Amino acid sequence: MAEKLMDIFGMDVFDESTMAERLPKKTFAALKKTIENGEDLDPHVAEVVANAMKDWAIERGATHYTHWFQPMTGITAEKHDSFITPIAGGKILMEFSGKELIKGEPDASSFPSGGLRATFEARGYTAWDCTSPAFLKEDAAGVTLCIPTAFCSYTGEALDKKTPLLRSMEAINTQALRILKLFGHNDVTSVSCSVGVEQEYFLIDREKYLQREDLVFTGRTLFGAMPPKGQELDDHYFGSIRERVAAFMKELNIELWKLGILAKTQHNEVAPAQHEIAPIFTTANIATDHNQLIMDTMKKIAIRQGLTCLVHEKPFEGVNGSGKHDNWSLVTNTGKNLLDPGKTPHENIQFLLFLSAILKAVDDHADLLRLSASNPGNDHRLGANEAPPAIISVFLGEQLADVLAQLIETGEATRSKQGGRLRTGVHTLPELKKDATDRNRTSPFAFTGNKFEFRMVGSSMSVAGPNTILNTIVADVLSDMADELEKAEDFDLAVHDLIKKTVTDHQRIVFNGNGYSDLWVEEAERRGLPNIKCMVEAVPAYTTDKAITLFEKHKVLSSVELKARAEIEYEAYSKAINIEAKTMIEMASRKFIPAVIKYTTTLANSINAIKAAVPSADVSVQEKLLIDVSALLVEAQKALSKLIDLVEEAVEKEEGAEQALFFKSNVFPAMSELRAPIDKLETLVDKDVWPVPTYGDLLFEV
Repeated sequence: MAEKLMDIFGMDVFDESTMAERLPKKTFAALKKTIENGEDLDPHVAEVVANAMKDWAIERGATHYTHWFQPMTGITAEKHDSFITPIAGGKILMEFSGKELIKGEPDASSFPSGGLRATFEARGYTAWDCTSPAFLKEDAAGVTLCIPTAFCSYTGEALDKKTPLLRSMEAINTQALRILKLFGHNDVTSVSCSVGVEQEYFLIDREKYLQREDLVFTGRTLFGAMPPKGQELDDHYFGSIRERVAAFMKELNIELWKLGILAKTQHNEVAPAQHEIAPIFTTANIATDHNQLIMDTMKKIAIRQGLTCLVHEKPFEGVNGSGKHDNWSLVTNTGKNLLDPGKTPHENIQFLLFLSAILKAVDDHADLLRLSASNPGNDHRLGANEAPPAIISVFLGEQLADVLAQLIETGEATRSKQGGRLRTGVHTLPELKKDATDRNRTSPFAFTGNKFEFRMVGSSMSVAGPNTILNTIVADVLSDMADELEKAEDFDLAVHDLIKKTVTDHQRIVFNGNGYSDLWVEEAERRGLPNIKCMVEAVPAYTTDKAITLFEKHKVLSSVELKARAEIEYEAYSKAINIEAKTMIEMASRKFIPAVIKYTTTLANSINAIKAAVPSADVSVQEKLLIDVSALLVEAQKALSKLIDLVEEAVEKEEGAEQALFFKSNVFPAMSELRAPIDKLETLVDKDVWPVPTYGDLLFEV
């Protein structure tokens, strides 16, 4: 298998090695300059690349190509075109031009645009992103050449997740280079953000999945009582992987390796039926593309294996939900990780400057970071036991916290705590080298050795948004720091004073304690840290004067694009809750209430039959059950009627903030009111009568 892996890895990718083999040397060199240095793309180069890419794809069985892009739905989109071109005599040629490689034209008004494109203004363009390699996708339609692209409107606004990410990568590259030049690193020509995305997901039996309208329509269970056993025994986490799941993971790895995705880690997660996959780090743009491919591939392979893959943040109430940890760092083209503190971080002035910049960025723009991890599903997850709280804070660990404390208290850092050795007390076990700092899984933004782990991101979300905001806010602070340091007469003194001032002014954002504690919520309030509890409260961060100034300064998003995104977020929330509410109404009306009525009728007939046969028989148990079930049935019907009325009222509200707030404040609580009696009924009604698979069926029968 190891030999096979070496052969198959990257076989479906038009990567650098494939281009080096198939492109003329001058063309390859010119393309590399565009990819690595951001130089303008020569149309002649595109023509040569298109021809080589077409030949390679056709050799692999491709008949079609598509511009693969990431609209603001958060998922991917594609339109397939064949390579065929008619010629005389009723024959065809297989052709693919540079123009077709560079530009496509999907319908812009059919995707979320926040008002940037009206229905009658349909034109939009996809533009080839040569920094992310083309790849082949094989499915029932055959083999298709997929070309990663950006997506913009006819008037130039970004209509996707990729374009702002690429802009933000240019912004942080520019500002980080300014800082590095001041430290004398003239050999560094580029700085990229390196990202590794840990992806959590659930696997359940597909036949059972198809019996649950809530899972089919919304990705989560809107009803469901907890089974006798959940995750309380901690026996699933890192446990032995079941055969059916192992078969899924094996096929998933092979398909991802073919796509050049460095799938590295796989294991059972905390909740039953929950698992995780993690790839090796790569640049933010490619990591984002790869994460979208991972989610898409997981779903397809699950179906082949008779399973369904759920990436919703909270598919099951009462057990852990799913996130994706976005591991972020900065790396130079010379291979230096700028967030590596070294053995003596108190002496690593360059590292301390970048660290202080990140602290300031997170503190100044906590609202934007919180927004970047917001979607309707994550509202169920953030603040619970398996996820960070909704309050943004930074975990640094004992070593770095001590270094900063020295700077704040005395103005000098003279020592760094070391990890030492861990002795297990067993002579046959080796001594282990300890890290200088423990980990903190309750922190939303934690330093983990040589990177920051942004743990708030939801499992279904594109990581383009969080990384766009991270890049932009850090770039902004680096820009201000560079402005100040470039004017300094004594650089060493100026950088020392700047680090001390920055960590002193922003020490409130550092918290190394228990983020799940109620005491932390109180402490955070005393510190003045925002506690943005839900998506609807987070969306206004897009359109503050501060945010508009930030994004326009670095040419990442214009005020028009920001306002459009705010409208898209409000609309997405309203639509998600509306679909969930309507699904609940349908399931309660057509499944649960009729099933309970049949059950109570059968129960009442049984009571009457027993009394008729044996008048003296004690039927108090049956009568008590009938009374309890009937009372819950009445409660459910009242809650159903209330929810129906509120949904009708909600859709009449003005679209945008007003409608989203109504769904959050009125419809969402009414959904919980309907769920409560139905879930209680599930525990009382005969399982053979219950119309859908239960949590026990879904979580433990894979």
